[in-house]
Amino acid sequence: MGSWAKELAEVHAKHVLTPWAVQKRAPGPVIVRGEGSFLYDLEGNRYLDLSAGLVAVNLGHGKEQVVQAIQQQAARLCYASPAFFHDQRALLAQGLSQCAPWPEGARVFFTTGGAEANEDAIKMARMITGRQKILSLYRSFHGSTLGAGTLTGEYRRFAGEPGIPGVVHFWGPYLYRSPFFSANEAEESERALRHLDLVLLHEDPSRVAAILLEPVVGSNGVLVPPGEYLPRVSELCRRHGILLILDEVMTGFGRLGAAFGASRFKVVPDMITFAKGVTSAYVPLGGVLVREGLAATFDEQPLWCGHTYSGHPLAMAAGLGALAAYRDEGLFERARSIEEWLRRGLRELGKQSPLVGEVRGMGAFFGIELVRNRQTREPISLWHKPLSQEIRWLQQQLLGRGVYAFCKHNVILVAPPLTITEEELQGGLEQLGETLRRLWEEPSFDLGRG
Repeated sequence: MGSWAKELAEVHAKHVLTPWAVQKRAPGPVIVRGEGSFLYDLEGNRYLDLSAGLVAVNLGHGKEQVVQAIQQQAARLCYASPAFFHDQRALLAQGLSQCAPWPEGARVFFTTGGAEANEDAIKMARMITGRQKILSLYRSFHGSTLGAGTLTGEYRRFAGEPGIPGVVHFWGPYLYRSPFFSANEAEESERALRHLDLVLLHEDPSRVAAILLEPVVGSNGVLVPPGEYLPRVSELCRRHGILLILDEVMTGFGRLGAAFGASRFKVVPDMITFAKGVTSAYVPLGGVLVREGLAATFDEQPLWCGHTYSGHPLAMAAGLGALAAYRDEGLFERARSIEEWLRRGLRELGKQSPLVGEVRGMGAFFGIELVRNRQTREPISLWHKPLSQEIRWLQQQLLGRGVYAFCKHNVILVAPPLTITEEELQGGLEQLGETLRRLWEEPSFDLGRG
């Protein structure tokens, strides 16, 4: 690391609190530029962004349509009170509504990110239904603010406990580590549904306002539910008058091969929360899509949700630029081609490395679950514990090979920009495979080589 890069890294360590991290740690690269599928540091080193940041930069870095939209809007209007109407907000809401799955139409409430969107969605559900309880999954992530953190079903909620009242967690399907001791997907789905039905029985479904789910559980392992699971959860909701809210912060905007992942599971929810890909993460933006029949509730009663930056003009312009890029380049559907490349490449990687316990995913959203032993399925990094030495070593080795990949405990998230080429992706997977080979052979780690 050069002197200027080293100095900046030291300034960062001295003055910045890094999210979700022990602050005293080895400095990472100082990123100063992004282009296409790659990030560049201060010293000119290039890194393939194999996880699209935090599964967010769907359009890749530096997409001209979005950059120009932000620049042009900055020259016209950078802020207006959310109480005012403005052109960009109207047009983006219209565009997003056209992507929604409801023939009756939809309205959009804008936030600055996914956590706010999930909190506002459950507030709306409570106002609309007059009920209080919200059900969400264990091993889910819905944000780190107090309310969204309570909705979250893993350790990142602990710092905010006891959290908000009325949130109940339940187990969803995860065949590789089945909480229901199932032998196959059909059995896992059936037992998970019976479990949910039992939880509802004991919570009283007439007191439940909404069930909030990620269509594919994201940072907690890329867990793809069996095909019939989400449609039957939707049926269960309709039977009891419970609203179904899908958290599409990660799965939206082409990540699963459609504008929203709900359509790949043939599910029509009552609300969809979104963020990340709506601007390809160029400007912070989130929101709640609400089907018209529910949104009309607030024509006669106040909507008790609001934020200073709701519908921020720069974010709206970025969203419009991103939406145009998705449509012009056919990127909502492109993840279906990327899915074929990933299945082929990751299947081969799994054959080569004894550390790969399972590969799973959909669209341009895959997870590689790493284990110490395929028979025992012992994770290479334990859940709810700090990252193991092996995973930290793997991340550093990948960076040294010019690849960034987001790791959550023992799962590597492979979720590249939707603009990635097959050649770029193949190059990244080759570096990942070589890094896993070296990890397996590293004598300082106990990986059950025997």
